[in-house]
Amino acid sequence: MPLVTSEEMLLKAQQGGYAVGAFNAENMEMVKAIIEAAEELNAPVMIQTTPSTIKYGTVETYGAIVAAEAKKTSVPVCLHLDHGSSFELAVQAMKAGYTSVMIDGSKFDFEGNVEITKKTADAARALNIPCEAELGKVGGKEDDLEAEADTNTDPQEAKEFAERTGVTSLAVAIGTAHGFYVGTPVLDKERLSEIRKVVDIPLVLHGASGLSDEEVKDCVRRGICKVNFATELREAYSKAVKETFAEKENTIDPKVYGRAAIQAVKELVKYRMQVCGCDGKA
Repeated sequence: MPLVTSEEMLLKAQQGGYAVGAFNAENMEMVKAIIEAAEELNAPVMIQTTPSTIKYGTVETYGAIVAAEAKKTSVPVCLHLDHGSSFELAVQAMKAGYTSVMIDGSKFDFEGNVEITKKTADAARALNIPCEAELGKVGGKEDDLEAEADTNTDPQEAKEFAERTGVTSLAVAIGTAHGFYVGTPVLDKERLSEIRKVVDIPLVLHGASGLSDEEVKDCVRRGICKVNFATELREAYSKAVKETFAEKENTIDPKVYGRAAIQAVKELVKYRMQVCGCDGKA
């Protein structure tokens, strides 16, 4: 089917007590793997690209690839701009066919974040496209953004932020980090529960690669409606390519290791969809 926006799928997830898996894709093979996984599990899915991925390709390239693959399936597929670094990039993505955008103003102070987020959310609303934002700072490294320490989201600030900006979903910081974890993460899940009490819109969990299944499930039970996975998909893809060359070092056909990578990423995506509880929810 044609690409859909994230609004309906996230609201359904909120009402149904599960989360939609949102998976970052770097190329055609990863797009195919994610959509095949969604089709096999009859699950709604969000495919995401970050600014550095877009710089590697272009919004037009990824927009065309995802739209073409989504047309072949009957499950809802949304193309989302992850960690949009500017208002201009968000607009560019929407014009290229993205059906959901995120503006990441977490590098600014509260008022600065409100300003850039409201501007982007207003523009997205005019095009009937949902807009995600982030309040607080998720640690680790995502794209070109790096945070040395976590600054968790304040519930009352989250309430004010959502009301003033008009965003349709909000990424919150509760102790997760982008990339793989060096030690065992300590999540402030009580804070998540407090945010859920005062914020009505769907909540998003970033930095889920490396979290245990139970941690993810508990966050979903406490109100998370969208869970982002990126780093572990890259690892699965790269490992499959390396194994192909280890078995047959003279392989020169990209389709050979591409198929191996598709299978590895697909199996991981299916597993994470089941953890999020979105399987069978298309």
